[in-house]
Amino acid sequence: MYSTEPPRLFALVPCAGTGERAGAGGPKQYASVAGRALVAHTLQALAAVSRLDGVMVVLAPDDTRFEEAVPGFAGWVARVGGSTRAATVANGLAALVERGAQPHDWVLVHDAARCLLQPQWVDELIDACLDDEVGGLLALPVPDTLKQEEGGRVAATVDRRGKWQAQTPQMFRLGLLRPALLHAGDSVTDEASAVEALGHAPRLVRGSLENFKVTYPQDFALAERLLRTR
Repeated sequence: MYSTEPPRLFALVPCAGTGERAGAGGPKQYASVAGRALVAHTLQALAAVSRLDGVMVVLAPDDTRFEEAVPGFAGWVARVGGSTRAATVANGLAALVERGAQPHDWVLVHDAARCLLQPQWVDELIDACLDDEVGGLLALPVPDTLKQEEGGRVAATVDRRGKWQAQTPQMFRLGLLRPALLHAGDSVTDEASAVEALGHAPRLVRGSLENFKVTYPQDFALAERLLRTR
């Protein structure tokens, strides 16, 4: 049963990955980009969103680097990260409940590695989803021709019409997202997929090309240039 109190908004940042594809010599969230740890840029942007009632970072249980990488972080830290993104988010939601979050509260899950996030994009997502029955996510329509690969060669051209590239934050009520992740299991790679598996249709909110996820070695140089020219 939902509370009659106005819903609060919390950001949840899964930050327990090893960053193996990034080639950063360790977890990519702690790699230096434009003079600061990558995750520090991410958290700075979330801290500037005035409507957020709290920001929780979910770390690996053995993480010893966060406090040095993000000195003075004013949010919550939970060292309950799991072996997959879905498990890390689910554990983080449980930690939010322990801190008083209610089923009708909104949770905005954001990738630590999307370090070019801007507060206005988060506000646009909140504006679009706050009165929505399901919630939604930042995303971009796919502009390029898509190819299906097989054995290193093109097997087919895929129709790009109606296809969007998912970004984060992804914004859903706690009371929907927790059972959705439990139902979907550890294989889902984003929160919207889990919500979709329950038969819901999340809202697509147009994001920005700059809101890319730092994943591969060459992404660091691009993120560095963009952050330094802002």
